[in-house]
Amino acid sequence: MNRMARLATRWRRRARALLFVASVAPGAGIAAGTPPKLSGVALFAGKAMLHIDGRPTVLQIGERSPEGVILISADARQATIEFEGQRSELALDGQIRSTFADRPESRTLKLAPGNNGHYFVDGTINGNPVPFMVDTGASVVAINRHLARRIGLLYRTDGEQGAIETASGIVPAYYLKFDRVKIRSLELRNVDGVVVDGDYPKVALLGQSFLNRFNMQREGVLLELIEK
Repeated sequence: MNRMARLATRWRRRARALLFVASVAPGAGIAAGTPPKLSGVALFAGKAMLHIDGRPTVLQIGERSPEGVILISADARQATIEFEGQRSELALDGQIRSTFADRPESRTLKLAPGNNGHYFVDGTINGNPVPFMVDTGASVVAINRHLARRIGLLYRTDGEQGAIETASGIVPAYYLKFDRVKIRSLELRNVDGVVVDGDYPKVALLGQSFLNRFNMQREGVLLELIEK
């Protein structure tokens, strides 16, 4: 191969790589060998929901979409994607701000369902890490006694004693206010909660004492929380 042919091949490869990086923002539609239009809708540890040519697609790490997009890695901030051997970083921030320009991005949250259809999200209670399951049927944020002790709550001293019905029957419960409850960028203070003096619930329930202070709406399978 002569020098001019080698240079032409090198520039074609560079142009193809640049085309894929540009496709993270809106670009041309898919054709043979052409990257699809790609944007991030929601990013999670181990998976991402993407819009590929306008179609919502959930990919697990290592999974390939019908268009040929492979999810290499993902966390709550960014995802690494690959198309025909070229990799690029896809951040959520710009996409969310361009879609919801009239709302601060930090006060809007989208959640994708897990395999069982429930919505899970990592958060904190009084600054302590807590995994939550969204439960619109729960009136307050509910945790069990083991979690309460782990995060240092003196619920028997500070709480108001009552009772709650579980699958195992009626068990003692203590009603109190959590100083701070946070999921991702959404944080509230003085949130009504209950500590069940038993093993229930297995996962902390994010109930209406938190949820009803936001506007909730569905966008396809996504659950969106928006500051009122």
